[in-house]
Amino acid sequence: MTTHQTLTDQSATATRVIDFALNTRPDDLPKGVLETTALYLLDLIGVLAAASKLDAGRIARDHAVNHWAAGPNAPTAQLLFDGRTASLPGAAFAMATQLDNLDAHDGWQASKGHAGCALFPALTASTMAGNPLSGKEFLATLALGYEISNYAAAALHNTVTDYHTSGAWNALGCAAIAARTLGLTPDQTRHALGIAEYHGPRSQMMREIANPSMLHDGSGFGAPVGVYAALIAQDGFLGAPAATVEFDDAAPDWIELGKVWRVMDQYIKPYPICRWAHAPIDAALKVHAEGISPEQIRAVRIETFNYAADLTNGVPTSTQQAQYAMAWPVACALVRGRVGVEEVMPAAFTDPALQEMCARISSRGVAELETSYPETRLARVFFDLADGSTIDSGEVIASGGPDPQPTRAEVEAKFRAFAGTVLPEARIEAILRVVFSMVRGEAGSEDLMTLLVGPP
Repeated sequence: MTTHQTLTDQSATATRVIDFALNTRPDDLPKGVLETTALYLLDLIGVLAAASKLDAGRIARDHAVNHWAAGPNAPTAQLLFDGRTASLPGAAFAMATQLDNLDAHDGWQASKGHAGCALFPALTASTMAGNPLSGKEFLATLALGYEISNYAAAALHNTVTDYHTSGAWNALGCAAIAARTLGLTPDQTRHALGIAEYHGPRSQMMREIANPSMLHDGSGFGAPVGVYAALIAQDGFLGAPAATVEFDDAAPDWIELGKVWRVMDQYIKPYPICRWAHAPIDAALKVHAEGISPEQIRAVRIETFNYAADLTNGVPTSTQQAQYAMAWPVACALVRGRVGVEEVMPAAFTDPALQEMCARISSRGVAELETSYPETRLARVFFDLADGSTIDSGEVIASGGPDPQPTRAEVEAKFRAFAGTVLPEARIEAILRVVFSMVRGEAGSEDLMTLLVGPP
């Protein structure tokens, strides 16, 4: 990327992005965008609820309340599935960290990462500080955040050699959401985007995958940086232009903004595992469904793209490690016939059947499955059986979308499964009703927040 370009005036790209963020109305969105965004919203709520059990979420919530508290004249936001308050950046930090640490949320293939896990917390926090939003406005604002985040991701990946975590680019989407919700001017919004990009976490993704931790995909800091950027820009603080928006080499990546809606081309994860392992999980679940017992499997050989081959093999020692693993979730699929929230919790790690299966699984990167990454996540799995035969999965594409997109019934089923680990059925059904009522304009942000702020 150009590092020292001097801009005397706001770029034409910045003008388009800012106008798109501040002035696009719900009725301007193409058919289907609100409905699709409602599915992402429902999925994020379910993952956030399930993630409330994680140590990372508990620590982040306590930390936000204790150390990111609001001043006497500052707005506050309640932490979802908790109820306590923090500053707007503090609330965004807590909720995004909680979401990010259960790796089951949506993503866009080309971004190699995730926007929603930062955008929903940023929108929730900033909405609590301002006037309540109609259901359509809430969903439209979330959709606009997805667009700006994903276009920023493309600009970053196409102009920088390092593979950065999602927080590096979803911080811009969070800043745009907060700017729209808090009523920033176009000039303030330009500075907010620049501040968010400058302070966004340019953390290296592969370092985290090699050493899994609660830092996860950087969204825990992408969200608060975006909200903070809008708040401080509103106070008059000036930032440098956002290079991934305004510099000449990034401009081509924004040409289709408002024309091609990337929110319509996302996936929803069926499993709380790094997306790179999903195709092998799908292959293993198919073998399990065909009645092949763990005792019949002598070895499992996974061929995939190189990044996926770098995921750990072996029994995990932490929830974070389990989510950045290859052998572990495949073992869970073969032994238990599922890969859900309980399979990434510490109690599962002592299961001797899972440990035994894990030791029989290996993976390697192969050139023919590398060429289509990141557009697709491919794998081929060979199951060597005790009778000397081998089951060849053939080439498998990870399920969950974008082609075909998950159906509403599939998303609802996943929401019930994840939310059901901590929420009673009546509350789950009420959330479902409100989310889909928002699409029709029959419910608004206050109705949703009423259901989400209390503890599980």
